[in-house]
Amino acid sequence: MLYNRVLITGANGLLGQALTRRLSQLPEYDVLATARDDTPRFDTGSCGYAPLDITQPDDIAALFEDFTPNVLVNCAAMTDVDGCTDAKDDCWATNATAVQHLAEACRRHGTRLVQVSTDFVFDGEDGPYAEDARPNPVNYYGRSKLAGENAVRASGLANWAIVRTVLVYGTGTDLGRGTIVTWLMQKLAAGEPVHIVTDQWRTPTYVNDLARGIERLLHYEKTGVYHISGRELVSIYDLATTVADVCNYDPDFITPVTSDYFENAVPRPPRTGFIILKAETELGYHPTPLREGLRAVGSTLGIASDS
Repeated sequence: MLYNRVLITGANGLLGQALTRRLSQLPEYDVLATARDDTPRFDTGSCGYAPLDITQPDDIAALFEDFTPNVLVNCAAMTDVDGCTDAKDDCWATNATAVQHLAEACRRHGTRLVQVSTDFVFDGEDGPYAEDARPNPVNYYGRSKLAGENAVRASGLANWAIVRTVLVYGTGTDLGRGTIVTWLMQKLAAGEPVHIVTDQWRTPTYVNDLARGIERLLHYEKTGVYHISGRELVSIYDLATTVADVCNYDPDFITPVTSDYFENAVPRPPRTGFIILKAETELGYHPTPLREGLRAVGSTLGIASDS
């Protein structure tokens, strides 16, 4: 059997853990998981692990020489929208410049590159978006991720793919950041009031679906841009009330507000979400219904649901 030697960056994050877990279970993949930490935050199972800071070109070059991957899936990113605005140099180094270095290493070694990107490359004025929609980010995080996409396109690589996704939720081990869904479950379980916006719309994505979609893209050796997300377009407020309903929490703790309630907040695109027909038809991608995904997260956290 010819194995696909897959290098995963950002493997200690939510998506990185899910993708590492999925690929490690399949015999056709030889997986090396990497992240900045000296050790993995999860049980590596049948895959290897090596520390890697993608902002260090010499470290990238050394790892490519040692592992010689056929495929690189770059899950590493700085995704805190407010944090990206506050630490612009770090944001750009991780989300843009590092992608350029990774793409250059892929070109030298003939490695296929899959870059994970975001709905925040769009301005949110005309969502949901198909793959050929024109990007126009409204904040620094979105600009940095678009620069990463452009670095891939300009790298000279013939074999690349960009996977954009939306508001990913799920669970992982010892994550550096939670998700809005787990945050909501924590707050509502404690009976703490939350203010949630009604004027931002997304297609929330269950992380296991995203990992499965990326694996399908690798399997079919697809190139180009793919939108992989959930199918249901909901407001953030609707998402919160659905969490409450699924987990049997009191919805009265959720107060609807508009975005301008949060003073000095970094701008977010009002209405993104994705049209996922391309992924459905070309990859056989079928997202988990939102309520089912929320039940799965709740079950993992030991929360009783409406089922």
